[in-house]
Amino acid sequence: MDDCLFCKIAAGDIPVERVYEDDDVLAFPDIQPIAPVHILIIPKRHYATTMDLSEKAPELCASLMKASTEVARKKKIDRSGFRLILNTNAHGGQEIFHVHMHLLGGEPIGKMRG
Repeated sequence: MDDCLFCKIAAGDIPVERVYEDDDVLAFPDIQPIAPVHILIIPKRHYATTMDLSEKAPELCASLMKASTEVARKKKIDRSGFRLILNTNAHGGQEIFHVHMHLLGGEPIGKMRG
């Protein structure tokens, strides 16, 4: 997608610190972190929502999880713990319509809403 921010990042048109990268997935720091460690993990190919991803490329779901494990180890939060968040569509809090997973850690994150 020509106007997609994350597609431009994946293509290298917008520079980021590449925390993790393989053929299918890229991880980089969020520019507005809400935790000491706040990394975004994206598929390099464009999928607007998790619904699209799970229907069209379910194998990439496993790649995102593998990347989260590698990032947690690299950031040394694999033992203390971290939270993974995937927002889907407007009511789910999705703001950029390119699948992205938030990895949060580095301090106690707190309870989930509810």
